[in-house]
Amino acid sequence: MKKIQKLAEAENYSAVNLGRLADVKDYVLELGPEIKIPGKVFGGQALGATGGEFSLQVFASGQETGFLHSHKKHEELYFFLGGKGEFQVDGEIFTVEEGSVVRVAPEGKRSVRNNGAEPLVMLCVQYCSGTFTDEDAADGILFSEPVVW
Repeated sequence: MKKIQKLAEAENYSAVNLGRLADVKDYVLELGPEIKIPGKVFGGQALGATGGEFSLQVFASGQETGFLHSHKKHEELYFFLGGKGEFQVDGEIFTVEEGSVVRVAPEGKRSVRNNGAEPLVMLCVQYCSGTFTDEDAADGILFSEPVVW
């Protein structure tokens, strides 16, 4: 089974390498002895992220999540980075493909499937719903000092 490689870490950052997108299929997420999801890896914990979680997943042709799920308080953003498939939320089914982005509220019952011929590559970002405000959009601080490489 593929493992996450730690690249660097210090007080204000951490960096990992999950490998090439084409190789995400080599990960297996184990949620218990009877639930193993091929082609999925979570990265937030490896980075020490404190405000959200993310996962990369590659669905082979014909592969699907195999279950509906929702969350208690986490909203999710699904970014489709390659391939073509279908997404289902609350019984509504629509096509997703490279460039598609889907936001699902915590209560939404969701599932994904690859009904195409190529691998369906997905990045999912999970975070607490209702926490981002208009003030947060202007949270960045720009510095006048030059960037030195």
